[in-house]
Amino acid sequence: MELYLNGAFQGVRLKEGRVGHVMWRVAYKPGTLRAVARTGGQVTARAVVRTAGAPARIALTPDRARIRADGDDLSFVTVTVQDRRGVAVSTAEPLIRFRVSGGARIVGVDNGDQISHTSFRAKRVRLFNGKAIVIIRAGTRPRTVTLTAEAQGLVPSAVRIDLR
Repeated sequence: MELYLNGAFQGVRLKEGRVGHVMWRVAYKPGTLRAVARTGGQVTARAVVRTAGAPARIALTPDRARIRADGDDLSFVTVTVQDRRGVAVSTAEPLIRFRVSGGARIVGVDNGDQISHTSFRAKRVRLFNGKAIVIIRAGTRPRTVTLTAEAQGLVPSAVRIDLR
């Protein structure tokens, strides 16, 4: 595994024995951390992590953008906050408010925080470590529904989910 911090080569590490990963200790510097894996000299994987800036907007990512209009099917929508460049801000913990229109309903929210007292049936949730999830249940009529998320000081987001 090769590692680069802001374009500067940090060295190569090899997997040892049965351990499926390599470890690095790198002094923090804002910017880009890039890893390149090679097998037999050929690049087999790449990963990039970027330092996030200030929270700017909400991002909604449904696990499925099309669900059955049977009254039971669900779409799990991941909620994150991004900076102005689209980098996820893992330290953002704003209170996000949701609404859905068009014949679906919100049946659950969660953020993974084990000490949170927020009801799973609420229409709002505070992000935890920069993430939360909202669960949408389909109605029984084919149509397109819209989930909207808003938070103070952030650009809101909306995502469409087709009920078929």
